[in-house]
Amino acid sequence: MRVVPGEVKTADLHAYLLGSIAPRPICFASTIDSEGNANLSPFSFFNVFGSKPPILIFSPARRVRDNTIKHTLENAHDTKEVVINVVNYNIVQQASLSSCEYPKGTDEFVKAGFTAVKSDFVKPFRVKESPVQLECKVLQVIETGQEGGAGNLVICEVVCMHIDDNVLDANGKIDPHKIDLVARMGADYYCRASGSAVFEVHKPNMQLGVGVDALPDVIRHSKVLTGNNLGMLGNCTSIPLVSPLNDDERLTDILKAYTHDEDTKKQNLHQYAKELLDSGDVTKAWQVLLAE
Repeated sequence: MRVVPGEVKTADLHAYLLGSIAPRPICFASTIDSEGNANLSPFSFFNVFGSKPPILIFSPARRVRDNTIKHTLENAHDTKEVVINVVNYNIVQQASLSSCEYPKGTDEFVKAGFTAVKSDFVKPFRVKESPVQLECKVLQVIETGQEGGAGNLVICEVVCMHIDDNVLDANGKIDPHKIDLVARMGADYYCRASGSAVFEVHKPNMQLGVGVDALPDVIRHSKVLTGNNLGMLGNCTSIPLVSPLNDDERLTDILKAYTHDEDTKKQNLHQYAKELLDSGDVTKAWQVLLAE
């Protein structure tokens, strides 16, 4: 399938983009209008773009349906302040409810059943139920177009963060399982970033990894190992020397059983190494792959 913008309906392109650029963190934006009325609305065109200064950007896009703009955008222009509240699993249904297109002046805090908390540095209220609330000054709004579906990049500088102590681990860092964030997919789908959905990929070494291109051909062209497996091996700073694994019964059995069948032996060794890599044991996987 090939999709060329301009050759398909905007609504269809919108659906393809949201289905493929996912999951997206949800920005729960609290603003007030020029008369002091509170407004609350979720947005998934959102992310963090720097830490010094700390910059967040979210985009209240023009509605595809009728090319109207949202109250949040009007308020960001008028008051230059916003509070970004993150959305976790405990409040996702209420956050969704707040996205209803209520008439201007309607307080979504009340409609969605949230508790409005006074901010320290800006006028918009914080959402008490959100595990992290970020008070922000609006630095700039960049309009990307004037047709339905066009984005409006609201560039915000964080002036204060409020973090619920209950989502911190023993080292004072945010625990992904405790904060239990949710993210937006396409259509009506969301995903929950906790439990088995959360996994670790260690950052590359400070020293350069050897790279996939430096792996022995028999490993690099394996029909068993995946791209992820090769990436883990390529992240090592050197190809290790072989160490005897005399106490490894499975390895010993493979080497004995297929002494005269190199192809089957290689396939079994690579399958065993794949299982070790999938469990995170890179060192032992190397020894299995290099075993003769």
